Amino acid sequence: MAGSPNSNLHAFNLAVQTLLKQPAQFLPHLTIPTFTHLPEELGPHLVNNLNLSRNGTQPEKTPRPPTIRALVLDKDNTLCAPKTTTFPPQILTKLQSLRTSPISPFHQSTNPYSILIVSNRAGSHPSFEQEVHELESQLAHLQIPVFRLPAGTEKKPFCGDEVLRWFKEREVVKSPDEIAVVGDRLGTDVLMAGLMGSWSVWCKEGAFEAGEVGKPARNILEKMEVWIERYLRETKGMRAPMPRGWKE
Repeated sequence: MAGSPNSNLHAFNLAVQTLLKQPAQFLPHLTIPTFTHLPEELGPHLVNNLNLSRNGTQPEKTPRPPTIRALVLDKDNTLCAPKTTTFPPQILTKLQSLRTSPISPFHQSTNPYSILIVSNRAGSHPSFEQEVHELESQLAHLQIPVFRLPAGTEKKPFCGDEVLRWFKEREVVKSPDEIAVVGDRLGTDVLMAGLMGSWSVWCKEGAFEAGEVGKPARNILEKMEVWIERYLRETKGMRAPMPRGWKE
């Protein structure tokens, strides 16, 4: 597995470079408050805001919705409180629905390898292996695994090729535009989706709804991301670019 369990300076540098050179890559294709708001049929929601004009009007032609066959889920502050393996009840209920709903494209019987947890803690370093066991034991009945970062591989946002390979080896997807990356961080989750050629879903409030008891305060980087996203979208009129290689 990869080196230091905590350092991700390379990701910070990439985020800064992206903001300077390609700031639209910092924007998600879909923003939801928390993971519990994730639509089962994601495609139409992902393209809904792609071509909005600066005054918010829809174009005459709406882009063709993609078919999403796989989900990459962040752990910390998306599925669990940061640095814990405790799932809020509403998160577990949502995961249960995604894996058992008859209409879900991520049903565990028809698409058993369609959901993968990719964390910059659990699975990223041997020191977090206990977290992996705790997560997978709680989710065993839903068949949701945690991605183990291969030796010599950098953490998010740089492990997209390895994640894509995981899905391809299990014949879940043929191309990266069939994957949606879901997480609370623009500088790791959204950027990884862009590097992969996948779609991004930003959980703006993290694992807890606004005002919910137990919701942690945003740290300085998280506050900066919220401000930057709003500035790029509202002031500069930018929209997330379509994944490279995806054709309408």
